[in-house]
Amino acid sequence: MIRQIPMRQRIRKALVFLAFLSFPITMNFFSPYVIIDGAMNGIINGSLVMFGLMFLSSLFLGRLWCGWVCPGGGLQEMFEPINNKLVNGSKIDWIKWSIWILWLSLIVIFAVNAGGYQSVDLLYHTQNGVSVAGTPDRPIFIAYIIYYVVVALFVGLAIFAGRRAGCHTICWMAPFMITGRWIRNRFAWLSLRLVADASTCKDCKSCSKTCPMSLDVNAMVQAQKMENAECILCGTCVDNCSKKAIRYSFSAGK
Repeated sequence: MIRQIPMRQRIRKALVFLAFLSFPITMNFFSPYVIIDGAMNGIINGSLVMFGLMFLSSLFLGRLWCGWVCPGGGLQEMFEPINNKLVNGSKIDWIKWSIWILWLSLIVIFAVNAGGYQSVDLLYHTQNGVSVAGTPDRPIFIAYIIYYVVVALFVGLAIFAGRRAGCHTICWMAPFMITGRWIRNRFAWLSLRLVADASTCKDCKSCSKTCPMSLDVNAMVQAQKMENAECILCGTCVDNCSKKAIRYSFSAGK
């Protein structure tokens, strides 16, 4: 018997798939290179603004962006039927932090050398807002090479390592939101989060089996502590729990 995907998860998957299909347009707004290039020239660009917005959103919505509208997430979930293996994030999550720290250091160094940010160009390195359209100083074939290299990295990791492996290893966006969520959890103000009732759990472990981030959700439910830096608030565990032991909540606490 074919297991039906819950309606909310169908909507979520449709959104992340559509986000990936729009990636040729939006790529430069999520580009680590565009931020570095902008820093070298003292230009605040769309990518820098986007990362700032991700950080701010995480103060109230956690990593909801990763679970619902991330192009890279949508791309990886397309390849889950090929390799649905759980990923041991505790062993590889350090990789993205190493990349992120080095990247941020370069941004600061280049921005300081440029004398700070002096102008704003939200469409920097795009032609009428389209990332792979090319610009006078960047031929279109270069833009496509960059696009396919990024796609190949995420696809390769998903195929050979498992579920959303790119989120654990090379994602330069996640640390911004993880940091924002960490700050939120220090103060426990109102935000979107998951809450659990262990007394209604029948210990079927379907929440852990279906988690796209390979988290031991069942253990989190038993402890009634649902906060995890790698949780993307996708709601897969919520929608696959027949006993409704997990639910969304916009509330204080952690």
